[in-house]
Amino acid sequence: MITIVNFGSGNIRAIANIYERLNIPFKIADDPRAVKDAEKIILPGVGAFDETIMTLDKSGFRPVLEEEVRGRGIPVLGICVGMQILAKKSEEGVLSGLGWIDGIVKKIDKSLLCTSPKLPHLGWNSVEVKKPNQLFNHVEEEQGFYFLHSYYFECADNEDVLSTTMYGKAFACAVNHENIYGVQFHPEKSHQNGVNILKNFASLQCCDQE
Repeated sequence: MITIVNFGSGNIRAIANIYERLNIPFKIADDPRAVKDAEKIILPGVGAFDETIMTLDKSGFRPVLEEEVRGRGIPVLGICVGMQILAKKSEEGVLSGLGWIDGIVKKIDKSLLCTSPKLPHLGWNSVEVKKPNQLFNHVEEEQGFYFLHSYYFECADNEDVLSTTMYGKAFACAVNHENIYGVQFHPEKSHQNGVNILKNFASLQCCDQE
């Protein structure tokens, strides 16, 4: 069963609607106790980095997430800012991230962009899958995904980069380290490609690189 963490950030209902249509069992965790013994966890997020971390801390979810994800090795998928807080820190704020994937979040360099408005990176963009992973099964790379962000995740280890997209320069739009996954784009707004990402995550085997 998929557990969608409702800590006060992210489009919970849109993700739940997709799983309803797919007839994939899920639950929305409004309380940290509902995350205990999860099989898969989705960690959504919108807004600023520091605000999201503070909201997560105030919600009481952080200790149980650490236990389930880091302690038990439960697969987790961070979405948008939910991906960014997987990093150690961000140029957007001063607070420490979860640090589950080694890297930092940086602001997109506007000097590399030729179209206006330059930020945020908004709308559809294609992706390039960098290594085989079940998460991207049946994804049309040229069609891509829907993005809305001004910051990107820079991994310390390129082996943690699953896919990239181009906006001024290539940046990681999906990351993975062991049981921890993150996507910068919004699968819930990305039509069939987004549905496939959420469906693939539901059937993911821990650390599967097939």
